[in-house]
Amino acid sequence: MKELSDYTPARVNLGLAGDSLPTKPLLDLRLAHARARDSVYSPLDAFSLGQEMAQRNWPSRVLSSNARDREEYLRRPDKGRELSESSTAELTGASGSREIVFVIADGLSALAIHRHAVPLLEQVLRALNEVPDDANPICIVQQARVAIGDCIGALLHADLAVVLIGERPGLSSPDSLGVYVTWQPRVGRTDAERNCLSNIQPHGLSYELAAHKLVFLINEARRRKLSGIALKETARQLLR
Repeated sequence: MKELSDYTPARVNLGLAGDSLPTKPLLDLRLAHARARDSVYSPLDAFSLGQEMAQRNWPSRVLSSNARDREEYLRRPDKGRELSESSTAELTGASGSREIVFVIADGLSALAIHRHAVPLLEQVLRALNEVPDDANPICIVQQARVAIGDCIGALLHADLAVVLIGERPGLSSPDSLGVYVTWQPRVGRTDAERNCLSNIQPHGLSYELAAHKLVFLINEARRRKLSGIALKETARQLLR
C-alpha cells in the first residue's frame, strides 16, 4: 500500500522523534529553507539570459524597475511595479505599436527564470508562429513585479502583455515559474484583470502543458479582447 508521501512532494507523513522530526526530514527542511532564501536573494544574470536568447536569434532589451537593489525591492514592492526613469525614457523613444509584448521578470526567483523561461518561450513562440525581432524584442526586467508588464505594455502601445516571472519560493520548489496575461496593459490594472498560470517546473506544470494553456489564453484574449476573470482557461486536454 502506497503512503500519502508517494503522491506529493509536500512534507507529509514525516514521522516523529519524541516531540521533534526525525533527523533526515529535519535536515531536508533546513536545506529546502536555505534553497528558498538563496532563490529570493540571488540576482538575475540578464547578460547570460540575453546571450541564451541571442543563440536563438531572439533580440532582447534589458530594463530595470525603480528598485535600486534587491533589499529595496524586497522592502518596497511598489517600486518593483514601476520602471526606472532610464528604462521609461528608452521605451518612450520606441516607435510603433505591438500586438504582444513578452516580458521576463526576475520576481522572487531568478533561478526559475534561468531554468524555465527560455524552454517555455520556445514552445509558445513556435505554437504562435511568432518571432521576436528588433522592432519588438523580449524585455528582460531586473527587480520587477508582475505589474511591470503594465508599464511596458502601455509605453509600447501593446494589445497584450505576457509576463514570465519567478514565483515566491516554497519549501517544495525554489524555482517555480509563473506567467501572467493582461489585455490592454496599462498602469492601474488589477490582478482580477489578468490570467495566471503558476508552478511551471518539471515537478509541477510541464512546459508542454503550460505552453498549451498559455497559447489558448493568448489567442482567446486577442479574439475576445479581454483577460482576467472574464476569460476562463478551457483549453482541451493534450492527447498523449
